[in-house]
This record gives sequence, structure tokens and C-alpha cells, in this order.
Amino acid sequence: MSFLFPSFLWGLLAVSVPIAIHIFNFRRTKRVFFTNVAFLKAVDTKTRSVRQIKHWLVLATRILAIICLAIAFAQPFLPAKNNLSVNRQGITSLYLDNSFSMESELNNKRYLDIATQRLSDLLGIFKNSASLQLVTNDFSAQEQGLYPAEKLRDRLTTINLSNTPRTFEQIYLRQQNLISRHQQQGSNQLFWFSDFQKSTAGDLSKIKADTTNQLFLVPVQAAAEKNIFVDSTWLNTPFIRELQNNILFVKVSNSGTEEAKNVVLKLSLDNTQASTASVSVPANGSATAKFNFNLKGKGYKKGQITFDDFPVTFDNDYFFVLNSSPLIRVLHIYGQKSAGNYIENVYDNDSLFTLQSYSAQNVDPGLIKNADLVVLEGVNQVSGTLPQELQDFVRKGGSLALLPSANPQAESYGGFLANLGVRGLNVAGNAAPNPVDLAAPDRNNPFFSDVFEESVRQEMNLNLPTASTVLSWSSSGQPLLSLRNGQVYLSQISAGLGKLYLFAAPLNPEYGKVAQHAIFVPVMYKIAAASVRAQRTSFKFDEDPISLSVTGTEANSIYKLRRNKTEVIPVQRLAGNQLLLGIPQGDQLGEGLAAGYYELVKNDKTEQIIALNHNSAESKLQFYSPTELRTLFAGQKNVQVFDRIDDDAFATAFQQQNMGTYLWKYFLYAALFLLLLEIALIRLMK
Repeated sequence: MSFLFPSFLWGLLAVSVPIAIHIFNFRRTKRVFFTNVAFLKAVDTKTRSVRQIKHWLVLATRILAIICLAIAFAQPFLPAKNNLSVNRQGITSLYLDNSFSMESELNNKRYLDIATQRLSDLLGIFKNSASLQLVTNDFSAQEQGLYPAEKLRDRLTTINLSNTPRTFEQIYLRQQNLISRHQQQGSNQLFWFSDFQKSTAGDLSKIKADTTNQLFLVPVQAAAEKNIFVDSTWLNTPFIRELQNNILFVKVSNSGTEEAKNVVLKLSLDNTQASTASVSVPANGSATAKFNFNLKGKGYKKGQITFDDFPVTFDNDYFFVLNSSPLIRVLHIYGQKSAGNYIENVYDNDSLFTLQSYSAQNVDPGLIKNADLVVLEGVNQVSGTLPQELQDFVRKGGSLALLPSANPQAESYGGFLANLGVRGLNVAGNAAPNPVDLAAPDRNNPFFSDVFEESVRQEMNLNLPTASTVLSWSSSGQPLLSLRNGQVYLSQISAGLGKLYLFAAPLNPEYGKVAQHAIFVPVMYKIAAASVRAQRTSFKFDEDPISLSVTGTEANSIYKLRRNKTEVIPVQRLAGNQLLLGIPQGDQLGEGLAAGYYELVKNDKTEQIIALNHNSAESKLQFYSPTELRTLFAGQKNVQVFDRIDDDAFATAFQQQNMGTYLWKYFLYAALFLLLLEIALIRLMK
């Protein structure tokens, strides 16, 4: 038997008090003489022996009562079966996993409810402790203090599912940091109540628990379940046009061990069902569903994919946003315009484009940053700040179409294009060389998809124009159009995140009839269409940061995210026309953000609408078993893994294994019994 507070054993010295009382509390007797004393002596002998027995019994009950009371205050207990038992003088830090995966059910009870009940039972064991700490995935401010058991029990009733998953490395560091703020004697104990989901647990083998503390892993006996979830969505084209057929692809995954057959998915746009699709998803695999839809009206459309999948329901909705008919911003920078104004005629007569034309001497660099496509035409010399602005524009994702002048300066063009990946540039003389027919383009090239009619199958049927060149270069990028002599006429070259479309000749008639030919318009349309950054239909909360294309940016602009009455100011940074946002996590907000649609607001004006979804890692319902956990923590003797927590006797079993058996209440009962026995002796033995 051991004692929790052995200092109270000094109270055993109090047994000297009843002993002293019994020793010194003898009555003084008077001697009385009688004529016949024989009979009186016999009576006196009998009374004295009874009185002595009574005194000794009362003394014994008092001594034993004091001993039992002193031992009760010292809180005796039988040592636990486990040698590394709980230290009752340290801090007890309890982690309750309230991630979305804890919504799954076992015997019609949520994992979270099972874990909460067992944690509440455990608090009953620590009911006399005031050094308790409760940690959840919220990482909220109220988790930083130490509280008694009843206070934590009250808080358990308010814990809801959190949309911020945490790795166990983060949990362990959180508990250690909070414990270090409170200077307590003795070692500490940490508890993890969780389903130990593999996809969010992190690398458990990297966790090395402090040997001065005890770590108890209490897994819910979760079973891998079939679960369907949407992984991502994307469009078949970079942009959407209204009143035309558009295609949306949806990747659907299955984290279960059984095939999900004929899963019906519904597509809704602005709360109106627009289409349905059925897909069968193999076990532990994925499949792609295809939706055809039409949009009416421009602007942002709120899309949603929904389906029925029981019992796991937290991931049955996926949110996305479509921007219908966005304008393609074309900036035309010219030194010498072609006589036919071909660029203006292509882009200025279609509502899909917004065209701005400026002389190379007067163009505002800010316009370059905000464009999708820059057409540089007829500039003899690329000089000043223009080369650097255009290079930065391309590297950050923009597209540049370069149409040389009739007399380009070799040194200027060579240095500028070399920085964009063009090698071996040669400039022809002033006289236009003899024109050569264009060769038929490769119709298998994705650039020319939807350009030629399906009925035109033989390349010899194509009537292509002639052209003569002023520029030539070694093989750089991907040739799109070439002359029959093998010389490249139009090449697509990747530079950074953007693309350069390099023409070998100006559009003037003396250099060929390309601009007057029917192929010119679809080629320029394709260049413009490819310059549009593919729409991100949705983002994940854990992306850090998310990147948005914005226009009209100012140095001190502050962007906010707004959803209904919720408004947050995320960490943000502007890089050209790209806005980088860091989405706040649960510990930064007090509670996490809900999945759905968010308005990007600047100066109380909605600039964009974006859709935010939770990480799909929570949807992969594979869990560590107790055996796997023991293997991962093998060699760490201060880590104990329990087999199950759905047993109602969990708290009792834990106490016997790790805290021993409390005996103080039995000694208290004994003390009360002895006091009652003393009273009975005094009253009954007269």
C-alpha cells in the first residue's frame, strides 16, 4: 500500500491525546468504613473490572478512529499493475479529436460521442485534481488554462465537429507548449482520444514522447467504411461562353474496399438543378463524371455537386464557382501598325474580347500587368522599361504575341528574346525574300482542335497562303506553323508560367497573305483563348496561399473574405496582378470557416466570388489499429495503447492498470464506524 499524501501520516501522533486522557483522568476515591465489609468488597471488585473493560474499549476505538482518519487524509492506494503509473501531482492534458471523421458511427453512436463519454468517465477518476487541460482541433484560447474536472465536463457538452484537421505532431507540440506554461511538480500525463485516421495523423514514427511524461493512446475502434467524395472539378476549356454547350468534369473517389455502383451526382447552378450524372467508382479508386450544361447570363455562377452517401455525410456536398463569359483582355502595343489594322479587326469585333491599343512610346506598364494577352506589333527596337515589363508579364503567366517590324534591330530583338528562351535568332535584310507556301499544320496538335472541319481529312485539300520571313531561329518551343521549306513561321515557346507566340514576319501584304487568309482569325483566337488562365473552380482551405487574378490593384488595397455575416481579413500579398491569400485556420478565428461561397471584397465592393472546400484527406476513412499503434511506438515504454474505448468499463480498467485502487474512503468509513462504536460503548456499558 502506498500513500498519495504521506505527510498526513504525522496525524498519527494525535493518538497520544486519548491515551493521555485515559491515563490522567482517574477519579480520586474516599475511604468509607462499614461494619460488615465482606459483601461490599465483592461488589466493588466486580464494578471495577467492568469499568476497566469499558475504558480500554473506548480507548481502543478512539485510537483506531484517529489512525483511520489520518490514513484516510494520506489517501492510501494499492499500486497499479503498470509500473509506469499516473502521477497524480502532475498536469493531465486530454486531447479530444473532433475532426469530421469522428462523425462516423459505431453501433449507432458517433465516434465523437463515444470518445466524449469515455473522457467524461476518465474525469471522474481525476475529480479531485485541479490541473486538467482539454485540447481539441480548434486550438482555442480557452484550452490554455488548467481547470478542475467539473469545469471540463461542462465544456464537453459544447464541443462540436471541427473543420481543421491536425496531425499528431501538432497535437503533441500543442500539449507540450501549454504544459510548459504551468510549473508543476512531478511528471505529467497526456491522453489522445481519437480514431487515429491515417490520412490526417501525420508521421507518428517521428513522435518521441518525453520520458518524464506518460502518453496514453485511446483509439476508437473505427472500421474502414465505404465513403464517396468529390476530389476536384475542372472545365474542358479555359473559359465559359453563355448559351453554348459547356463541359464540367468531376473526379469522384471511393475510400472504401467495395465498389460504389451507379452513384448519382447532381449538378446545381445558382440553387437550380442543371444536370445529373451517374458513375461507378472502384474500391480505393476514382472515376470521372462528365456534366454538360448551358449558362444564361454573365457573371459568377454558384455551382454545387451533391449526392447521397450514408452514413458519412460531411463530404456529400462540393462547392465551386463558374465565371460565365469572362472578357479576355488584349493589349495591343504597336510601333508601326499594319495597313489593314488586322489586330483590331480580329479582337475589336467580338464581345468576348476587350481591346486596348497604345503606341510603344506611351503604354502604361500597369496595363501590361492586367492583360491576358499582349500583342507587340511592328516595333523596330524593344527598349526602355518595355522589355523588362514584358518579360515579367510572361514569366508570371501572361501570353505575348510578337509580330516583328519590317526592319527589326537585331541586337535589341536578340537580347529581349534570349531572356524568353529563344536561341539562335537571325534577322534578314531589308528586302523581303521570295514568298514560300505555308505547310499544312499538324491537326493532332491540341492548339488546332476545333479549327478545321472534320470533313477536311486530307492535308492536300488545304489552300494555305504564302509568306516570307524577316526572323529565323533555332528550334525553340513548339512550331505551330511552318513554311514548306522547313522554316518556322509561328512558334509557341514557354517562358516561366506564360507563353511567347513568335511570328517570323510582319502582317504587311509584301510579306505574304497570311493576315488575309481564313486561317489567321482562328489562329489569333486560339492564341487569345490559350492566354486565359484556366479557371480555378474551387479552392481548399489548407492551400497556403491561394492565388487569385485581380485587376485595378492599388498599393494599399485591403481585401476581405465575406460569407453571410462572417467577415475575415486574411494574410495577403500582391504580386503583379496576382493576389495571394492565406486562409485563416481555426485557432486564428476561434472557430473554423465553413465550406461554401465567399465574396472577395475590396472597399465594400465584391470583386470576385470563390468557393472553399475542406481537404479531402478527412474523407479517406482508413484508421490505425491498436496493434499498428503499438508497432509505431515500439521502444517507448512511457507510451501505452488501449485496445478499445467502446467498453463501459474503460475508466475502471484504466484506474486499475495505471492509477491503482483507492483505499481512503474505506478508512474514512472505518473511522466513522469506530466513532459510532465509541458512542455505543459509552451509552450502553453503564
